[in-house]
Amino acid sequence: MTDTIEIHALTEAQAKAELARLAKALARANAAYHAEDAPEISDAEYDDLKRRNVAIEARFPQLKRDDSPSDQVGAPVSDGFSKVTHAVAMLSLANAFDDDDVSEFDARIRKYLGLKADAHLNYTAEPKIDGLSLSLRYENGELTQAATRGDGAVGENVTANARTIEDVPQSLTGAPDILEVRGEVYMSHPDFEALNARQSEADQKSFANPRNAAAGSLRQLDANITRARPLRFFAYAWGALSDPLAETQMRAIERLATLGFQTNPLTKLCDSPQDMIDHYRHIEQARATLGYDIDGVVYKVNDLALQSRLGFRSTTPRWAVAHKFPAELAWTRLDAIDIQVGRTGALSPVARLTPVTVGGVVVSNATLHNEDYIAGRDNKGAVIRDGKDIRVGDWVQVYRAGDVIPKVADVDLTKRPADAVAFQFPQRCPECGSDAIREEGDAVRRCTGGLICPAQAVEKLKHFVSRGAFDIEGLGAKQVEMFFHDDQLPIHTPADIFSLRDRDAQNLSKLANRDGWGETSARNLFDAIDERRKVPLGRVIFSLGIRHVGEVAANDLARHYSTWSSFAEAVDTAGPAAERHLQADAAEASERNAAAEEGRRARIKPVRDAVWADLSPDARTAWFDMTGIDGIGASVATALITTFQQEAERRSIDALVSRLDIEAAENKSATDSPVVGKTVVFTGTLEKMTRAEAKARAEALGAKVSGSVSAKTDLLVAGPGAGSKAKKAADLGIETIDEDGWLDLIGTS
Repeated sequence: MTDTIEIHALTEAQAKAELARLAKALARANAAYHAEDAPEISDAEYDDLKRRNVAIEARFPQLKRDDSPSDQVGAPVSDGFSKVTHAVAMLSLANAFDDDDVSEFDARIRKYLGLKADAHLNYTAEPKIDGLSLSLRYENGELTQAATRGDGAVGENVTANARTIEDVPQSLTGAPDILEVRGEVYMSHPDFEALNARQSEADQKSFANPRNAAAGSLRQLDANITRARPLRFFAYAWGALSDPLAETQMRAIERLATLGFQTNPLTKLCDSPQDMIDHYRHIEQARATLGYDIDGVVYKVNDLALQSRLGFRSTTPRWAVAHKFPAELAWTRLDAIDIQVGRTGALSPVARLTPVTVGGVVVSNATLHNEDYIAGRDNKGAVIRDGKDIRVGDWVQVYRAGDVIPKVADVDLTKRPADAVAFQFPQRCPECGSDAIREEGDAVRRCTGGLICPAQAVEKLKHFVSRGAFDIEGLGAKQVEMFFHDDQLPIHTPADIFSLRDRDAQNLSKLANRDGWGETSARNLFDAIDERRKVPLGRVIFSLGIRHVGEVAANDLARHYSTWSSFAEAVDTAGPAAERHLQADAAEASERNAAAEEGRRARIKPVRDAVWADLSPDARTAWFDMTGIDGIGASVATALITTFQQEAERRSIDALVSRLDIEAAENKSATDSPVVGKTVVFTGTLEKMTRAEAKARAEALGAKVSGSVSAKTDLLVAGPGAGSKAKKAADLGIETIDEDGWLDLIGTS
């Protein structure tokens, strides 16, 4: 039998016969697996057959068959990707950009865990692959599902495509019953160059860089295209597990390697921040010779038990950080400075550049931050760039911050045109003509037009449909622009989105009849909109696009108030307090100035007390309850209240809410917790855990952690040194326990 003959020993006649046999065997296997749903051979046997076929074709390319299995994939072409909800969220990483950031990362870890500076603590350090994150789920040793990261909670099902990647095992021996392996799909430099050469020969568009090529290849609807692209995979993490892989990060990575996954050989165990930095330097020096793109080094706490204690922030793990490489630089000409108006009215200057390649990516636009940056100052008036301003026509140095956002770093005055003039930042909005004002202490000038400003309205809508907000499939930034300017089916407010189907039904000018649309695409859009009528509270709050209210703050507010009605009532009730807060700030500033002129000490407390004197108890309680939420201060609260008090904005919000089914924010994993739903305040010194760890643990159990005591506080945990908070809790009759009592309550030994 030719399949027992080593490939290097095959004659041409034997190779031809073997390719015919393999084509027949693989075609039968594909039919049994996909059409009949009754596989006749294991995935491992199937892979062996395909690898042998590819190897023979490589040695005898002239013998490649028209029906070669190398050009076929055992998966049907899909109309689109189904969604996969990750059992364990796939989060991004916080970044470090210099040596001090690495030391601070170590210091934060120690502070959170209550470890002294000389306590033993080690980390793993590994290259940060510049590719596309992928999660592979194995059940009883068999690959059952592959999904992209998506928004971290929900990704795309790319199982058929992942099966075509040589580095992805189809079956495992000795693995836990449930194992989700996570890693990065990438493309090597030689494979990328070969792919672009083939694209050019076929008169097709070339890829900008290997990362884009890898991402585009993995997310093809036709798995045949993915199969033709030379993708690779490095494993470096895991999600859901039925049994632990090991007790440390390093041992777990070694376990993945024994299971058959490719792991990065540059991964190293480090005993100190200096060891981490030294390994970073080593990888940085070798970067150009690796044969694949990396953009930094990732550090992770090695002890998995400590990782568990450290837990996660809303979007990143506390126990890991990505130390990014310095930005790459390039020089080019500044052709124009445009002003863009954002959803909060911010006027943002954008540099239009003669295109230049920076870090493998063609850059034609860059941020200029604000008017001070253009003038050669920071927002406090200090000189930057030696005071050199930026003018149209200048030769400027461009870099990509964190290898992502292009920015202008410097100006070459020797090449400045003689007729270049200083840039005059607009005092009026270029979109609506309203005054553009800059408040004291704010680095940004903002349009005062609000909803009458079309740029703000469009940007708010784009934010509303963004991934962290409503994420409506088929309704992205491009479609928002189209509908905003549409005469027949306009979308000017978020509520208009949810009346689109009804308005289309009543309109003679149907969406299905427009260019680029059809019956199917229109129906799919209407269905996608209806699917988003049921939405979590945190997403609703974030979607409103209120200044200072990002995803983290939105979710903090959602967890605290749980329901939309409670949240809206709190914002309304605290309204008068926000006004007094602003008045008190102004009065305090006046008192400080007067005291400075008179050479006396400012008397701040009486000033604020006078302003707050006749404020209702309900407003006061609502204000301090809101501003007492960890992460929610006076700036966020004031922004919320100001938005809700504007009549047009409030009508828009109420119209939206009336069309939604808003899900209450609940911690489903903590439904049996004794503190679920309760508001807890920690005060004094905690001796058995740090304050940060106590807060994280309480929130994981479904509690709401506040920074101040109020009538809504359910429990005060008081350590040694508790002061005014303990007294106020006693006055209000709030239950108070010590740290041991808290640990007993939550069942922690």
